[in-house]
Amino acid sequence: FESTFDLKQVERYLKRKDITHVAVVYCETTTGILNPVPQIAKLTKRFHKELLIDAMSAFGGIEMPPMEYAALAASSNKCLQGVPGLSFALVRNDLLDKGYSQSLSLDLIAQHQGFKKNGQWRFTPPTHVILALHQAIKELKEEGGIPARAARYQHNCEVLHSELIQQGFKRLLPDNLQAPIIMTYLQPQDPSFNFNDFYQQLHQRGIVIYPGKLTQKSTFRLGCIGDLHEQDMLAAGDAIARVMGRV
Repeated sequence: FESTFDLKQVERYLKRKDITHVAVVYCETTTGILNPVPQIAKLTKRFHKELLIDAMSAFGGIEMPPMEYAALAASSNKCLQGVPGLSFALVRNDLLDKGYSQSLSLDLIAQHQGFKKNGQWRFTPPTHVILALHQAIKELKEEGGIPARAARYQHNCEVLHSELIQQGFKRLLPDNLQAPIIMTYLQPQDPSFNFNDFYQQLHQRGIVIYPGKLTQKSTFRLGCIGDLHEQDMLAAGDAIARVMGRV
């Protein structure tokens, strides 16, 4: 991997009249890639296209510069550190006022109008998830906001990566593409390495990792987000070293 998008190619596509909207994922968690969304936003603005951003794994944990977009979607968990169960979208008001939806349950326009009319949810709301999100946002502010959380995640990423490279593991992505959210590592070529055994032994030591999702390479993934700090990254590194027989 050297880059995610060829911005020159994106520019060529955006010159086409039949393209009206562009959808992009901010942080792609199968690999941990951080996509150049601010640069893409500049292009969509220049060519008068509507930009839709999937910020599920970035919102609250990565500083986002001011940019123009039609809508951005995220959720109550991930970098906001709430619990799963509530998704939300930041949508330009003029789109909500003049648009329409082909969905019943995901009709953001009807929900927006309902909130303006009576402040009520259209369907039964997940009240416990909403309260958890309220507390999570309070904790985000107490931590120092997104800049402070982004710095902690970045530090987690660097500490954990340092632990892994000392043990001979190779990360899939170069530094310039790596988001401080989740990291993907190549499984060792050693025929004695068995991922299921590796996973279970780490689990027994209180460390839970993600299996890889790539189709052409055998990988596993390590997360850097949540209420985790340097000592947690060091503990994960120590557990991995013990499982690999290097301690």
